Amino acid sequence: MDFQKTQAYIEGLYAQHMLTQKQYSEQTDIENYGQVVDDDVARMLQVLILAAKPQKVLEIGTSIGFSTVMMAKAVKHYGGKIITIELDEEVARQAKINFKRQGVEELIDIIVGDARVVVAKLNRDFDLIFQDVGDKTLYAGMFDSYISLLKTGGMLIAEDSLFPLFEFSTAHSYLNPMRDSLDMFNKKVAECPYFESTLLPIGDGLTIAVKK
Repeated sequence: MDFQKTQAYIEGLYAQHMLTQKQYSEQTDIENYGQVVDDDVARMLQVLILAAKPQKVLEIGTSIGFSTVMMAKAVKHYGGKIITIELDEEVARQAKINFKRQGVEELIDIIVGDARVVVAKLNRDFDLIFQDVGDKTLYAGMFDSYISLLKTGGMLIAEDSLFPLFEFSTAHSYLNPMRDSLDMFNKKVAECPYFESTLLPIGDGLTIAVKK
């Protein structure tokens, strides 16, 4: 099966009635911000949220808030709330503008700061954690925090899980520590006795794990 043809067919089914990454990005006023999730990942987040109905969602890595908005549109149906963490103050400011534009600002609390510092201060009772922080070296290092932050039955979702398969030139060798961290994170998830998990080849790889 032709992957590109398949992808184009799927995207064509949803492009007319769902907010897309392209539309969202074109409405954003700043140019420098972290990469946002692909449309297939955004749809998967909405499906998982509507199925599990998490009341408290934690997102690590807001960027301009595309994934945050898509999750908020799902939790809006049953009264859930989202806390999202962004390191860059200017990008966080733009995300707030985008939240208001999409009519979901009341469902989202955005915290500006280092995810490691913020997470250490949070109450440990989240129903869902979505990890998409720009600094991929944090993935493996924060793994134990996810276990303690999640309720039993809670879900951990992580974007960019297939980063270890990427090949980098010498000029981009600075990305190797991020690739190594993702590889370590993937192994920790797969081997962790507290999770049932899988890694899906959508977007740049999407890990889904449920705490037992």
